[in-house]
Amino acid sequence: MRHTISVLVENKFGVLARISGMFSGRGFNIDSLNVAPTHDASLSRITAVLKGDDAQLDLCVKQLRKLVNVVDVSDFKEGQAVNRELVLVRIKADAKTRPEILQIKEIFRAKIVHLGADSVIIEATGDDEKVGALLGLLEPFGILELARTGRLALKR
Repeated sequence: MRHTISVLVENKFGVLARISGMFSGRGFNIDSLNVAPTHDASLSRITAVLKGDDAQLDLCVKQLRKLVNVVDVSDFKEGQAVNRELVLVRIKADAKTRPEILQIKEIFRAKIVHLGADSVIIEATGDDEKVGALLGLLEPFGILELARTGRLALKR
C-alpha cells in the first residue's frame, strides 16, 4: 500500500537523516522523497511516498511525532490532499518528429523549456498518472534524460 506522509520540521542539521532513518528502520520502501523550505525559512516540509502496511504506518507516524525538530505530521489518505509532481524530460527531436512531440506537449499542457537542434526539453506538472501517461507517449521518440521531483502534497 502506498502512503503519502507530510512532515513539517525545523530547518536544522540532521533532521532529514533522522526521518529517513525512521522510515527505513520501520521497513518502508521510500518511493519518493521531497524536501524544501516553506514560506517560513525556519521550517521545511518533507513529503514522502512510502510503501508499507497500515499498522506499520500508524506506528511510524506516532514515532515521527515524538522526534525532536518535528512540528507536524500528516498522513494523507486518498482524496485528502492535492498531489503534484514536476518532470523535466529531454527527448530526441529532429525535424520529422518535432511536430508530433509538440502536439503531445500541448495535450498535456506541458512547456518547452529548451529547444535544441536534435533534442527538446519538456517541463510538465501533474499527478502521478498524468506524468506517467506523458512519459509513456514520449518514450518511443527516445528519452535521453529524465528528472522527476517526486510527489508534493498539501491538504485540501
